[in-house]
Amino acid sequence: MLLRVVRRLAKVAEPVVVVAAEGQLLPVLPSGVAVARDVRPAAGPLEGIRVGLEALASEVDRAFVASCDAPLLVPQFVRAVADRLGAADVAVPCDEHHAHCLAGVYRVSVAPVIDALLEQGIRRPIALFDQVPSRRIDVDELRHADPDLTSLRNVNTPEAYQALLQQFDFSD
Repeated sequence: MLLRVVRRLAKVAEPVVVVAAEGQLLPVLPSGVAVARDVRPAAGPLEGIRVGLEALASEVDRAFVASCDAPLLVPQFVRAVADRLGAADVAVPCDEHHAHCLAGVYRVSVAPVIDALLEQGIRRPIALFDQVPSRRIDVDELRHADPDLTSLRNVNTPEAYQALLQQFDFSD
């Protein structure tokens, strides 16, 4: 799934950075894809976001953050989220249940704020939204780019993965 997410993201974002745990084995990644490693073990997705942003800080001012278990990511969805960042530091899709922190756009300048949260033992990405100007995007605003919002669909079990293989074409 990671390779598919990387390929889909590379259609609309450059450079692409994969964040992995220290010592985590990764498949061979496409040329030009960088790898950054978590510094704080078991610090969760907020650490991954921080590491990725720091890895990109010298090249871009903002980055789309995607999870590796979202193989149905639609490139137009990435553009739609990025287009809604405006003057905010963070833009994330939200529905009535939660904020999709691993499908959002973050300015690289928020990395020190994330670092301070982690130093305080705060590991939930949503805590960042209270610290920096943030835009919560109603998911319905993104349906023009991804009508079924498949970009937000995570695959977390072998059964879900098998069902996905039967339901969708993964030839790209």
